[in-house]
Amino acid sequence: MTHVALLRAVNLPGHNRVAMADLRQLLAGLGLGDPQSLLQSGNLVFRGDGRSSAELEHLLENAAARRLDLRTDFFVRSAEEWAGLIAGNPFPDEARRDPGHLVVMFLKEAPDRAAVTALQQAITGREVVRAQGRHAFVVYRDGIGRSRLTSAVIEAKLGTRATGRNWNTVLKLGALTEQP
Repeated sequence: MTHVALLRAVNLPGHNRVAMADLRQLLAGLGLGDPQSLLQSGNLVFRGDGRSSAELEHLLENAAARRLDLRTDFFVRSAEEWAGLIAGNPFPDEARRDPGHLVVMFLKEAPDRAAVTALQQAITGREVVRAQGRHAFVVYRDGIGRSRLTSAVIEAKLGTRATGRNWNTVLKLGALTEQP
């Protein structure tokens, strides 16, 4: 089974530096097949060994800490989950019109309705948020850089760790999961 793994907050200026080649080598050393990376921001695609996404997250987090001295969260989704995420996008018009301003936040745990409502009420700009399971879709109509709806705010309101990828990256990773 093919999986996507996203690392939280790597290769930011002066923070959690890691080479994608080292990550691919880590996965291969763990017996995970055909590891590929996309961009330098911690996006990996690989063939799993029958373990669940949660088991793979735990395995990768521990191995990265031990072998690469990298302490960060991994967010793992199966190719099937990834396809469902793409198909279930609540903002298809925005995805077509401006995919760089549509961000999917990958969550460690699915937030409850009250947490999603609290996040929506915390919005001070024109951003729009919809949550589905362990994903929150955010449209940053006025851009991400100046928005006050930061990852820290999203994590605090939803009560779980998160990492975000724009829609362009989501689609590119989806294409990698479909390769033979």
